[in-house]
Amino acid sequence: MRIRELLIIFSAFALLAVSCHKTPEQPETKTGKLSFSFKHRVDGQPLQFDTMMYVNAAGNHYLVNEIQYFISDVTLHKSDGDSVLLDKWEDIHYVDTDIESTWTYVLKDDIKAGTYHSISFTFGINEQKNQSLIFVNPPESLMFWPELLGGGYHYMKLNGKWLDTLNHISPFNFHLGIGQIYYSFPDSISRYVQNYFKVSLPNSGFEMQAGETKNFTIVMNVENWFQNPNVFDFNYRGGDIMQKQDAMHAACENGWDVFTLEKKK
Repeated sequence: MRIRELLIIFSAFALLAVSCHKTPEQPETKTGKLSFSFKHRVDGQPLQFDTMMYVNAAGNHYLVNEIQYFISDVTLHKSDGDSVLLDKWEDIHYVDTDIESTWTYVLKDDIKAGTYHSISFTFGINEQKNQSLIFVNPPESLMFWPELLGGGYHYMKLNGKWLDTLNHISPFNFHLGIGQIYYSFPDSISRYVQNYFKVSLPNSGFEMQAGETKNFTIVMNVENWFQNPNVFDFNYRGGDIMQKQDAMHAACENGWDVFTLEKKK
């Protein structure tokens, strides 16, 4: 058989092989994404800053200048008791009422399609992660908690003013972070107290479909920091609570219902 004929036959087989070869299908996406937006309200209305228009459960007239805080370790819970910790890359998120870019938190994790019973997160940062200098740039770095008081970072700065018993406008710094127990105040610390706490968002169950992004809104209901179970009276507690563990503990106990969830349609 001539070489030319052999080449023709070989080419025919090659073309047949190519025509029979199917392009592999792309693997089906079986995961979705989750994102949060953050809003701040008082008595169901958008928080108005720098205006003495609010009254807390103790009867204190107050205003809010700014709120800055961390949430971390968002966790999805299933009805069978299993849970999924979303801690890929950006597991700590900073929210600042003065910085719009912080009002959205897009989690990097791929979330398996399926049904989730609820969502929880840590308010603040746990002791393993809350280490000094993990943030080197502002605004997060400006949340540092003094080394003498335990180091790491504030969980929250809620700054404002209230009308005191003398009818004077006095500043308050409603700051949460690591607490201290003292042998003698303010110089001798016997131990530190981790005040971060878990927030379980009510009515936060959802169905994740493959390929979709779920967008939820987390609302901070500011008035709840000052009530239930502890009525927080600025005239009694004073304007600063950083070195007052009893006051920080009372505030953290009130945090159980500060946050609610809205599901976007």
